[in-house]
Amino acid sequence: MEKVRTYFCIDMKCFYASVECAERGLNPFETPLVVADKTRGKNALCLAVSPKMKALGVRNRCRLSEIPKGVKYIVACPRMKMYVDYAARIYGLYLRYMDKSDIHVYSIDEAFLDVTDYLKIYKKSAVEYAKFLLGEIARDVHVPATAGIGTNLYLAKIALDITAKHSREHIGILSEESYKETLWRHRPITDFWQISTGTARRLARYGLYDMESVAHAPEELLYKTFGINAELLIDHAWGRETCTIADIKAYKGKSRSVSSSQILPKDYTPEEARVVMMEMTLDGCRRLMKEHLIAGGVSIFVGYSFGTAESTGGRVRMDAATALFSRVREHVSRLFDDVLLPGVPIRRLGIAFDDVVDEGCEGYDFFTDPERVDKEKRAERAAMEIRSRMGKNALLRAMDLEKGATAIERNGMIGGHKA
Repeated sequence: MEKVRTYFCIDMKCFYASVECAERGLNPFETPLVVADKTRGKNALCLAVSPKMKALGVRNRCRLSEIPKGVKYIVACPRMKMYVDYAARIYGLYLRYMDKSDIHVYSIDEAFLDVTDYLKIYKKSAVEYAKFLLGEIARDVHVPATAGIGTNLYLAKIALDITAKHSREHIGILSEESYKETLWRHRPITDFWQISTGTARRLARYGLYDMESVAHAPEELLYKTFGINAELLIDHAWGRETCTIADIKAYKGKSRSVSSSQILPKDYTPEEARVVMMEMTLDGCRRLMKEHLIAGGVSIFVGYSFGTAESTGGRVRMDAATALFSRVREHVSRLFDDVLLPGVPIRRLGIAFDDVVDEGCEGYDFFTDPERVDKEKRAERAAMEIRSRMGKNALLRAMDLEKGATAIERNGMIGGHKA
């Protein structure tokens, strides 16, 4: 008989805001604080708000302009490198008591742990061990955390997202049976992991508003509506999940892609946006070259100022798979002209390289000068080495100094926010 496993899903509460409070020696449950870059204006996005701000009715990921006028609060500018350092410290704390093979980092502030074998080692129950780890995090890092405990990864996540919120100890615990007893009729259904508003709308067409109704719905209907994804939806409706942390670590993706996007700091003209698109193209080519990959196609996305026009985009297949900027930029430039709406201010840009394969598959037509290709590769690799040693802004291109260019500023960011 297969051993019943015990999983934790541990999340740092209001992570960025709690870190800023910890740096100031403040209690996040008593301190009204938001993490936002005020230099981006009154509509700057709040990356996190402290638990105290939530208690005052301020929702997470709001805009500064949406915070009620009567609320007094501290604004902390994002410091992404510091948040990464805190996350590394927390991961290091897990490693004091567990092997890395039993840890899956889900996001910067959330991790799954397979604690099955450690409960016997430390002679603790699941709840006792969870309390111990949360206490260690609070003592060493001064950041509050919550935990979900489940007999599979899905139940651990749901115990964290839904059940732990109603626990005085900030710990939720679920088995398949207790899941059906306590959460089968829970609404809204979007509170459940991986149930988006779009999925909820499609379920609602058939009168399915909670997990119990999904569990008892005709499987043929669900497969017709969601395709292969219905299998996961059905399993989750019953509280089942066969995937383990070992499965996650053993997984190797069959396809690869390189992509990036930007929200521009203000409305850009097409000329300014073209500069940024070329910077993003160059960055993507560098990422491909660094990983010894080449791409056979490229897609771009152009988003316009709010309320002006629907986003546009397109894809082009290149005549030869490559990572050379000199070749890719020609395709991106033409594609940019094709999809652009003339005269409409631009606010968002995105680019994705697809049909990605190893550079050993590289091949050009009869008219390509191989010496010129090798020369460009050597020059770009030398530039990458300089940037690696001296910093990303140690070596720039002329376009990085043009009006509207964002590369110099973004080179000092992590995840699009100030490092």
